[in-house]
Amino acid sequence: MVSAQEQVRQIKHGVADLINEQDLVKKIEKSIKENKPLVVKLGLDPTAPDIHLGHTVPLRKLRLFQEFGHQVVIVIGGFTARIGDPTGKSVTRPPLTKEEVLKNAETYKTQIFKVLDPEKTIVRDNSEWLESMNFADVLRLASSYTVARMMERDDFNKRFKEGRAIGVHEFMYPLMQGQDSVALHADVEFGGTDQTFNLLMGRHLQELEGQEPQVVITMPLLEGLDGVQKMSKSLGNYIGIDEEPKEMYGKAMSIPDELMMRYFMLVTDMPIEEQEDMEKRLESGELHPRDAKMQLARTIVRLYHGEEAALEAEEEFKRVFQQRALPTDIPECAMDAPTEPIFVPQFCTDAGLTASNGEARRSIKAGAFKVNGEKYTEENLTLEDGMIVQVGKRKFVKIKFN
Repeated sequence: MVSAQEQVRQIKHGVADLINEQDLVKKIEKSIKENKPLVVKLGLDPTAPDIHLGHTVPLRKLRLFQEFGHQVVIVIGGFTARIGDPTGKSVTRPPLTKEEVLKNAETYKTQIFKVLDPEKTIVRDNSEWLESMNFADVLRLASSYTVARMMERDDFNKRFKEGRAIGVHEFMYPLMQGQDSVALHADVEFGGTDQTFNLLMGRHLQELEGQEPQVVITMPLLEGLDGVQKMSKSLGNYIGIDEEPKEMYGKAMSIPDELMMRYFMLVTDMPIEEQEDMEKRLESGELHPRDAKMQLARTIVRLYHGEEAALEAEEEFKRVFQQRALPTDIPECAMDAPTEPIFVPQFCTDAGLTASNGEARRSIKAGAFKVNGEKYTEENLTLEDGMIVQVGKRKFVKIKFN
């Protein structure tokens, strides 16, 4: 049995806030004494179908709780996702249908088990307790907090001052999230730093119900590949955990050097002592940043695709980017031979090289569009059979006429 002090030492490594450490020590000591695992909660609103590395930051820490013998409960926001978390939003979020939420939730359930141990994880849907509440229950819940306290939230306060609409239902969101903690008798709840208000609401409501308030642990928001903005699919600066090994490896190699240790800490399983040793070797010059980054890329791929796939991805990266060779598995773009030059931005979008014509135009302007290895800056192109078309460092297609 790992001591309470050692559990807390490892748990608090890399966290943003721990409210509070003394309570966590007491809870773990009681858990050990009574041989009863803590209930550790994370709420996920399935508002999009896929999970990226940013989502895995709290999941990694939850996995650590599981290794210490505690019970992890993932709360799928089957009810709350239909309203939408107003946190950090400048406008009211459009509601999702129940069908959209359920579809996304199934994907989440599959992907979270790439990090969590399914044998030690309980998945609950907050529709179980929220959907059955009658109007009297809702009014009682609403009476537990004041509008003045709600308006202390930065996002609500800013929208109010700017004259932007705030729906009454948006005030209910943190109350509903707090009610999840009451329903589960949660001992610990995780979230991002942007979720602090909602997580503290759980403590408040638990105290009103006579429960021991949960410990709140917030994790840093992971910067994306641009090194500036939070990792997000909409910004295109993400690494998806379902991406192909070679794509995942290549993206990881584009992480800014100054963020390498942050990624090791937040999204890998590298022990604390190894992280500290690596940081010292980087600072002394004993370890080259490129070698450290290759280890990071290899580790990330290994976690989601296995050791063999990680090594293959690394060999392919070396061959393509260090030896300037072409990939071995360039996908073919089969098509009828066009009778006139094609419009490059539309072609890139249709071929999956870019997400949009606008992104294709930016790639051309930046010199990231190549034909047979040479930069091409025109927006019209005469295609030839066997031609290799490339966008950026990792996207290739080979033209094949029918």
